[in-house]
Amino acid sequence: MMTEVQLPIDAITIRKLLPHRYPFLLVDRVTELEPNKRVLAYKNITQNEPFFTGHFPERPIMPGVLIIEALAQAGGLLTQLSHAGQVEDRMFYMVKVENARFSRMVVPGDRLELDVTLKRLIRNMAFYTGIARVDGEQVACADVLCAEDTR
Repeated sequence: MMTEVQLPIDAITIRKLLPHRYPFLLVDRVTELEPNKRVLAYKNITQNEPFFTGHFPERPIMPGVLIIEALAQAGGLLTQLSHAGQVEDRMFYMVKVENARFSRMVVPGDRLELDVTLKRLIRNMAFYTGIARVDGEQVACADVLCAEDTR
């Protein structure tokens, strides 16, 4: 269990906070945190990403659904870091995506910046809004609702 948050948060610590694993862990580092408000994280996009073998081999483009997933994972990190890792045994799932927009392709060599803000907490659900950027330019955005598995 984490007691104090020291930035930046590295990949080893991120693996302790999120249940995702390669090739589906889509956050490499957290650089900014305002507990219960906002997180700024990033994913380095390399030509070795497994999704590029099929999307598309001659012109690799990161799938939009994975950009949205990366925003949701950053939201999960915001929740975990805001509670000093005390929710690590609880499992949260993305249950709704709204207002998703894609404005530029993400390709190998890009650093995908994930800027996620917590809009609302409702019992076991969190509503986030996220903006993904590359070199300061917005590439995608979405509103994401995540809910805790209460089974």
